Amino acid sequence: MTSQEHKQVVIAGGGIGGLAAAVACAQQGVPVQLLERAPQLSEEGAGIQLGPNVTRILQAWGLGTALSQMAAFPGQLQARDAQTGQALGTLTLGARAQALYGAPYATLHRADLQSLLHDAALAAGVQVLLGQKVLGWRETADGVEVSTADDASVKADALIGADGVWSALRQQLLGDAPARFTGHLAYRALVAQADLPAHLRSNQVTVWMGPRLHVVHYPVRGGQWLNLVAIVHGDKPDQDQDWDQVGHTEALMQAMGAVGRDLHERLASVPAWRQWALHDREPLNGAKQMAQGRVALLGDAAHPMRPYLAQGAGMAIEDAQVLAQCLAHGAGSVSARLQTYAEQRWARNARVQARAIRNGRIFHATGPVAWGRNLSMRLLGERLMDVPWLYAGGAPIGR
Repeated sequence: MTSQEHKQVVIAGGGIGGLAAAVACAQQGVPVQLLERAPQLSEEGAGIQLGPNVTRILQAWGLGTALSQMAAFPGQLQARDAQTGQALGTLTLGARAQALYGAPYATLHRADLQSLLHDAALAAGVQVLLGQKVLGWRETADGVEVSTADDASVKADALIGADGVWSALRQQLLGDAPARFTGHLAYRALVAQADLPAHLRSNQVTVWMGPRLHVVHYPVRGGQWLNLVAIVHGDKPDQDQDWDQVGHTEALMQAMGAVGRDLHERLASVPAWRQWALHDREPLNGAKQMAQGRVALLGDAAHPMRPYLAQGAGMAIEDAQVLAQCLAHGAGSVSARLQTYAEQRWARNARVQARAIRNGRIFHATGPVAWGRNLSMRLLGERLMDVPWLYAGGAPIGR
């Protein structure tokens, strides 16, 4: 299908997944209109890790230089015991990741990534409309009619639901239960490195693992800031979908229990926390959960996952790359192309979802399982911590 044959694709959602899909489609010659419910694009202060499987795609979209100006590129990932502070294993990143996987391992602020993708979408000719809440759709003889909250309707060839973990489009497409509360609460913070004592500053990714908890921190914004995430077990908050709330240091410390002096000092250095209640779904079990007819789901709308593989945004960006290639260069009808997209993506997303759940159990292990984890990491180190199937795989680059 040439660009002249494309009808408009409507994307619902202006988060990282929706913007990535808009960039990928527009660069492949597919006309895109993006509808975002918020009156302005905003991303709460939190960091994000992008493995080589993801930075490879951003580079292919011509965004490598812009990424290098806003991200940090840690030299290593180190695992430590949260109670003793002992180093358990180290995975070298930096030049090693570039050499092995052809792209760097990057850490950056979510708002920076969103801004990068937004600018790229506008440069590619995407029409971004804010304050447009998508309510649903109906398929017509020659396309899909998308309805919005202001009683308007938009006609398109395909509708992409990138409207997040509480996706309204998913509910219309699949009619399944809402995303489930994982029993885990995430406390997130950003601290200027200049405001920290020298021994608490860091230019690497560090993961602290302990009983029913773990903490990860890494540099963002060229290393000028440190992003911290502490995840503990806890009760479901009253505000089910109000996922960004003020987090209280006292509640975090109480939930964590006894941790080592090094970690305690680092957490105590944080002046303010934000709290998220983490939700996910069971791993995907088939392509129909990602596309039916002229409607497809992408990112968290399709496969919300736990953060224990640091690939939630990464899988959304991979989705975007494959979606664009299928729409622009696939065979058959639009519905057939969306089905091809789903068939190419669901199994990898399911594997990442399952591995993230498994990693969470390992990170938060107690007793003999924690002892075995620590011993294995000391013995195997880099071999155990690397994930070649993830970093070397993913969306094909190019046509």
